[in-house]
Amino acid sequence: MATISLRKGNTRLPPEVNRVLYVRNLPFNITSEEMYDIFGKYGAIRQIRIGTNKDTRGTAFVVYEDIYDAKTAVDHLSGFNVANRYLIVLYYQQAKMSKKFDQKKKEEELTKLQEKYGVTAKDLQTISQEGCKMLNSLNFNAINSFGSMDVNRICIHVACSNSSELYISG
Repeated sequence: MATISLRKGNTRLPPEVNRVLYVRNLPFNITSEEMYDIFGKYGAIRQIRIGTNKDTRGTAFVVYEDIYDAKTAVDHLSGFNVANRYLIVLYYQQAKMSKKFDQKKKEEELTKLQEKYGVTAKDLQTISQEGCKMLNSLNFNAINSFGSMDVNRICIHVACSNSSELYISG
């Protein structure tokens, strides 16, 4: 009934509202049938994907046929108690999810560079301390604006290059 009133009123939905929901804090042993029972009350479901590996356990994606059904589900199921766990139901946002993936990808890239050139974490710490002193002595205070990943990448470049010039690419 609530979905009908939403559709009749010519209401504009916020831009983050979409048909795909990201659900967190699920019990690890929840079945797809239980998910359909819980989320199916709010409208027709196109697909449910439950996380099964170590990193995705306790999460799921629920895709509704209609955007208004998804909005109703978020409104009613956020904080809903399932097996003594309170669900966190969010609209799936590609930009936020890809940022997490990009961070992991950058960390993997950094690890590969460390392995390739035989640079340890202790080496990086020493190089970054010396590199910061060197850059500060050259009046390059821009090092403070870099994140730790960038500093490590710069330090690996400095440690592995034979030249005395430092190029910072971004």
